[in-house]
Amino acid sequence: MSALYLYPVWLRLWHWLNAALFLTSLITGISMHFALGWLIPFDVAVPVHNTSGILLTVSWAAFLVGNAVGGNGKHYLVNIRTLPLDLYRQTRYYVYGIFVNEPHPFHVSAEHKLNALQTLSYVGVMYALMPLLIISGWAFLFTAELPETLFGFGTIWLVAMAHLLLAWMMLLFLVVHVYIITTGETPTTNLKAMITGWHREGGREEGPGARESAGAGAAAESG
Repeated sequence: MSALYLYPVWLRLWHWLNAALFLTSLITGISMHFALGWLIPFDVAVPVHNTSGILLTVSWAAFLVGNAVGGNGKHYLVNIRTLPLDLYRQTRYYVYGIFVNEPHPFHVSAEHKLNALQTLSYVGVMYALMPLLIISGWAFLFTAELPETLFGFGTIWLVAMAHLLLAWMMLLFLVVHVYIITTGETPTTNLKAMITGWHREGGREEGPGARESAGAGAAAESG
């Protein structure tokens, strides 16, 4: 069995904190939008939603800093040259190969822990959807400072529709993300990796590089 230490402590803590904040924002937002007082009373949902949104902003900023100085940013780089073929292979695997027990076209390594589809989706979510969601949320907090109309429409309505659309897109990503978690070597392989920091795969011979990475990871964990 090969083992790679891919998820340092800061990244795991950020991941689970970010997930908790997003779910809190989502549940309170749904409760507010649909006036579901039986879920969370409106007068409770509003301050909780605003607080979780502000903390989500801080969390997102921490993610950017961590990627920049912690080395995790390299996993979000897109290889344009190999991207078309990588996307085809990965898409074919998820649509067909996984159901007929074909070997996975991508294997996690110390340099690349995300396949092509994951890279594109995570880049799109964390560097496009999330900042837009945050901006629209802050616009809600400061609607009094915005003009009454924009492009011939009520500004508050535009902000509300943008925030709602972005939230639903993020929810869609979350559903797909949870499903993809189960497509590892076993349904719990990827989940365990985000809990322990170690990505483990069996059924493949472990080369010197993998052993060196595992040794370096153990040193990092103990440090």
